[in-house]
Amino acid sequence: MNLVNWHLRCYASTGMTHSHIVKGRIFAGILALISIATLRAFAGDVVEIRLRGHYFSEPATVQITVAVEPDAANRVLRVEADGDRMYRSTEVTLLGDGDKRLHTVEFKNLPAGAYELRAEVLSSDRVRGMATQELLVAGVGGR
Repeated sequence: MNLVNWHLRCYASTGMTHSHIVKGRIFAGILALISIATLRAFAGDVVEIRLRGHYFSEPATVQITVAVEPDAANRVLRVEADGDRMYRSTEVTLLGDGDKRLHTVEFKNLPAGAYELRAEVLSSDRVRGMATQELLVAGVGGR
């Protein structure tokens, strides 16, 4: 039995009406959404992409600064540029809570296309946080 059903049975055992139970379900749903939003906001605080500009000309050299909140569980920073015609990635070893906050990664010679930049902070057993940002590299003749 999940937590929402348990609360609803508690309401029913106290003699509450159907409208109280419906309001309880709505309230429980709102609490669940707030919890999910809080977890996403917390996960987002672990890592942040800082990019100077969103539009580049090919062949593009893109310097990406990634802010990582130092934590003892941090082991790896993975940065990816995922495009329609090209994929690049790199990994940086993190030294836990004693590591620096800002890390710089450079991708050279990116061809024209739309890219999604992703930065993930990994612990030894899970993804601790992820950030994404869009990037556009324009080619010769509007490619």
